[in-house]
Amino acid sequence: MNTLALRPRTRRTALTAAGTGLILLGLIAVRVLVGTPMVPLDLALRVIGGEQIPGISFIVMDHRLPTAVVALLAGVAFGLSGTVFQTMLRNPLASPDVIGVTLGASAGAVIAMAFFQADGRALFWFALLGGLGTAVLLLLVAGMGSVGGVGRPGGAGAVDNRFVLVGIGFAAALGALISYLLTRLSLQSAGDAMHWMIGSLSTSTWDRAAVLAITLAVLIPALALLVVRLRILQLGDDTATSLGLPVPRTRVALILVAVTLSALTVAVTGPLSFVAFLAGPIARMLAGRPSFPLAAVVGAVIVLLADIAGQNLFGSTELPAGVVTGALGAPVLLWMLTRTPTSGTGR
Repeated sequence: MNTLALRPRTRRTALTAAGTGLILLGLIAVRVLVGTPMVPLDLALRVIGGEQIPGISFIVMDHRLPTAVVALLAGVAFGLSGTVFQTMLRNPLASPDVIGVTLGASAGAVIAMAFFQADGRALFWFALLGGLGTAVLLLLVAGMGSVGGVGRPGGAGAVDNRFVLVGIGFAAALGALISYLLTRLSLQSAGDAMHWMIGSLSTSTWDRAAVLAITLAVLIPALALLVVRLRILQLGDDTATSLGLPVPRTRVALILVAVTLSALTVAVTGPLSFVAFLAGPIARMLAGRPSFPLAAVVGAVIVLLADIAGQNLFGSTELPAGVVTGALGAPVLLWMLTRTPTSGTGR
């Protein structure tokens, strides 16, 4: 009976993933071919195949294709990171954008710019430390280091919701800190930092794509191993503990992977608002159940769509991808805030 019930859901997930994958490939082609100037498909294929065509080779290989690849990898990382938080905390509002992890990474990067004039590799480390530091503080304040929320009224569900609420408070404080730090920068440096804070793919290079590719190559297998534990964790802390799962260590490991995914991606692209927030719920709506692979593909689709729209739909004005994702995500966040319970599991 259960097997028969699962088959339509599995088939639906597979068909949805295939369709979303085709959309993703189409968007990559659009990002490479469409713009000023337009690039004919045959010339783009010849350039990708290794042929040197003056002008076209630079447009495709040095500008548009690395941008498309960075958008793809960043969307995958944000989609996975957001889905980890939302699934683990049983709350659709629990994405890195909302609970302050992304702003923690941004604060680390801005501190590096303000006091150490850092860029490149150093920026990655400061962003990672900022995101991890924020996550550690959230864990300590929300009391998620104990099984079942020991010593906290309401048990695990209350602790999960407390984590989200504390994160929202941290996000407000970190936003104020970033605003203060920007006043310490020179006018040009503040302008560069503000442009980066919006979230943009305009500085995408093959080196930055390589950073994201290596990050995903290391963390996706680690996440795949942890997903089995995450499913047990969803049964509740008491049940998971009775099955032999080390609940606090599992939570910390999941948070470490999710924070690293989002923090290093923020260091490369800036904080692309609400990508992590939107990818998981959209994937769940399409597949009828939570799906990490589909959330990764949906995240990539969101980033590519935002970048294509920002580059081509506003006349001579080119908008950073972060502006478009922010415009899409803010109304959805407000809508979800009106629908999400303030107690219980958030379902």
